[in-house]
Amino acid sequence: MNNLAQSHKILFLNTLAFTICFACWTLNGVLVTFLVDRGIFNWSVVEVGWLLGIPILSGSIFRLPIGILTDKFGGKIVFSILLLLCAIPLFLLPFATSFWSFAILSFLFGMVGTSFAVGIGFTSVWYPQHWQGRALGIFGMGNAGAAITTFVAPTLLTNFSQDNPAEGWKMLPVTYGVVLVVMGLLFIFLAKNKKPAVEAKELKNLLKPLQSMRVWRFGAYYFLVFGCFVAYSQWLLPNFMNVYQTSLVMSGMFATLFSLPSGVIRAFGGYLSDKFGARKVMYWVLGSSIVISFLLMFPKMEIFTAGPGVLATESGVVTQVSSNVIQIDDKVHTVIPRKTVEHEKTAILPEKASWQEIVVKQNQSVKKKELIAKGITQIKFEANMWVYLVLVILIGTSWGIGKAAVYKHIPEYFPNEVGVVGGMVGLIGGLGGFFGPIIFGYLLSTTGLWTSSWIFIFAISTICLIWMHKTIIKAIRVQIPQFSNHIEHK
Repeated sequence: MNNLAQSHKILFLNTLAFTICFACWTLNGVLVTFLVDRGIFNWSVVEVGWLLGIPILSGSIFRLPIGILTDKFGGKIVFSILLLLCAIPLFLLPFATSFWSFAILSFLFGMVGTSFAVGIGFTSVWYPQHWQGRALGIFGMGNAGAAITTFVAPTLLTNFSQDNPAEGWKMLPVTYGVVLVVMGLLFIFLAKNKKPAVEAKELKNLLKPLQSMRVWRFGAYYFLVFGCFVAYSQWLLPNFMNVYQTSLVMSGMFATLFSLPSGVIRAFGGYLSDKFGARKVMYWVLGSSIVISFLLMFPKMEIFTAGPGVLATESGVVTQVSSNVIQIDDKVHTVIPRKTVEHEKTAILPEKASWQEIVVKQNQSVKKKELIAKGITQIKFEANMWVYLVLVILIGTSWGIGKAAVYKHIPEYFPNEVGVVGGMVGLIGGLGGFFGPIIFGYLLSTTGLWTSSWIFIFAISTICLIWMHKTIIKAIRVQIPQFSNHIEHK
């Protein structure tokens, strides 16, 4: 087998394994939602947020050490062991009976999330530099594993629980465990090991690039475009079920429509970054994230507030009161009778209705400018589900392009430290997937609004855009001070 064919074989195995690992990594989004919805476990909104985030935590914080082990021992060994070991807590998950036992096992099987660090290192070592961009873009499409879980797992859960709702769910983690074992065996028998040819650096020198603020800025971008993507690939299921009363299967399909384009389009994001520049692409990504998250902020709501009322034009005595007329002596005042909003399911914009309620009685004396009928305005906003879904798909697609653009920056600024910088950026991004559901849970518990999570996204997107823009302006002033002075004095 020639070298390129062997490289393509390894790329295929890496991508397949990463896709399966990513599907397992986001398993709790479907499973925990199902267990709470069916009343099998009575976890609070905050506890649900923790259970969604805990696997993401372990899969994030261990990326850096797993990446170092991959460079030292080779991807075949590390990937095979990782796949087989992470299957064990999945086999034990059916025996979990409490929040803490479920949380501990979730932390252990969440280690599959470190597969990104293994795959990045193992893919890179098999390809020359001019091929690495394409190869890593293809490997990164394994993010679509989240879409596999949201699409397949709800149907599997429904079928497994048809005859025994309380026990049937236990087959799902076992099924995922079996798939991991099969993939681990395939890796053992089909993959060929290879390690980087460069000499290993001391840990102190290896971590030196992390002193650069640029690394943390890239991490902030990745916190948004990857971490929040992972968070929402799980959070959208309970979101759709609670706000729009969809079934678990339909919610899973909607979450798939969010996850799949975001994962698949990553390779296209790499192409755009190559052609137009990663910075320009990030401007579009962060700008679109701000606009779309702003549109997603507005909740499904019904508000009653004070509207235009009726005031007496002269002092006198109320001589007549009916549903639409108040007469004071000889003066007649017209009243708008109550009219509530007859909401249409297809409505996109908020709908308004105003009316007036009489607050005086017949034979009552009133003074000039006294309120005789108070105004009430009703505003109803359905937050149309299909519009919401389209916006969710658009922001997921934008983040998918952004994931490639962030990693395009790294070899440009850190050509000799791609592994450690990429690992740290991936770790920070993964922490977004951990903290996201927890923050969303606390925001929901505090505000009572499912859309409060989009306010958080809006804030993060704005911070990232301002940070990036200020950094670019500062760099221009340093590099071309004469031009900067000329602009400022015009």
